[in-house]
Amino acid sequence: MFRSLAFFNYRLWFSGAIVSNIGTWMQRTAQDWIVLTVLTDNDAAAVGVTMALQLGPPLLMVPWTGFIADRFNLRKLLMTTQGSMGVLGLGLGALILSGHAQLWHVYIFALLLGFVSAVDSPARQTFVSELVERENLTNAVALNSASFNAARMMGPAVAGGLMAVIGAGWVFIINAVSFLAVLTSLRFLRMSELHQMKRAQRGHGEVLEGFRYVAKRPDILIILVVIFLVGTFGLNFPIFTSTMASTEFHKGAGAYGLLSSVMAIGSVIGALWAARRERPRLRLVFGAAAGFGVACAIAAFMPNYWTFAASLVLIGMSAITLTTSANATVQMTTEPAMRGRVMALYMAIFMGGTPIGAPIVGWVANAFGPRWALGVGAAAGIVAAVVGVVFVFKHQHIHIRYRTGVRPRLALQRTPDPDSQERQAATDQLAIQETTSRRT
Repeated sequence: MFRSLAFFNYRLWFSGAIVSNIGTWMQRTAQDWIVLTVLTDNDAAAVGVTMALQLGPPLLMVPWTGFIADRFNLRKLLMTTQGSMGVLGLGLGALILSGHAQLWHVYIFALLLGFVSAVDSPARQTFVSELVERENLTNAVALNSASFNAARMMGPAVAGGLMAVIGAGWVFIINAVSFLAVLTSLRFLRMSELHQMKRAQRGHGEVLEGFRYVAKRPDILIILVVIFLVGTFGLNFPIFTSTMASTEFHKGAGAYGLLSSVMAIGSVIGALWAARRERPRLRLVFGAAAGFGVACAIAAFMPNYWTFAASLVLIGMSAITLTTSANATVQMTTEPAMRGRVMALYMAIFMGGTPIGAPIVGWVANAFGPRWALGVGAAAGIVAAVVGVVFVFKHQHIHIRYRTGVRPRLALQRTPDPDSQERQAATDQLAIQETTSRRT
């Protein structure tokens, strides 16, 4: 389960990232809370707009951010982006502490952070492949998710307590300081142990090559469709938890932070379970999407705060199983030279759907109540699962046959698919070439 931690570079990166991630989740919690309760009068749509501004740039910049990740040294690039995000957190924290912060200030900082994150996300996702051997990539991706969600478990709870004691402004300052941890880890990586791949060269059409590559890969396309549906209309957790805490159960900042932490418990469990798997599978992606839809439906019917909190564990487990499996599948089956551009497209769809979904879900929460907003997430998960099942039957050449015997039952029978076999052979050859290149 923890085999990637045997690598010094990954262990150092993991340690710095979890400290920085805790600070990031503290800031996210504080930002959503001040927008909802300080700068507006419980306006869930304003929270949605803030999320849209922060997560929209990855969608607009995807042709360039992916090429940047494939073209430049990832370690130096990450030091630049991580440092910039620390400076932005420091600036917004100072503005809040001065007492001059207004809603439009938060919008501007969210937008600026979105532009930096647009470059940072594909670089950070791709950088994992330089820290471990290819056969440990799935495990490393899952442990990254575990780290991220362990931080989500601790960060919101800490932020809720700090906001109640010293105010939201200091939470932003603490987040800015936390970036020193990941910058330090990047500084002291062993350069000789990095598994660096050949970088992409500047040339005509290279920026858009990622789109052409994905267009020829139906297995990646279906993952992007599933991620778009669930990411756009389902993964709007700040809206779900903040509105349920404040308007449905009439709780304060501490109780709101606790909800995010409880959901992160399920996320950590799901990530560690995914870390034990040797290879991700498409059926796990589709099954997790269905599980997410069912979990959101259960949460929508919970009668009180504590039963709702318990249901968030299921949401966290299914959500992280879906995203971790999808991420690892895309990275494992993509050519190394194209990985940055494909992951940029993946992250753009994963995060960039929020500008569409968050305002809609926020409007639903305002107009019909937060339980109906959870219903939107439930529908997104179920529809994504159905789309995935249709893909399996159409493109994987699977047919249902009726098997007779002691007990009649239905069984799935797979027929050979030449295109799939050719892709698998190419993937196996790619693994051999990548291993040989690293050893050389």
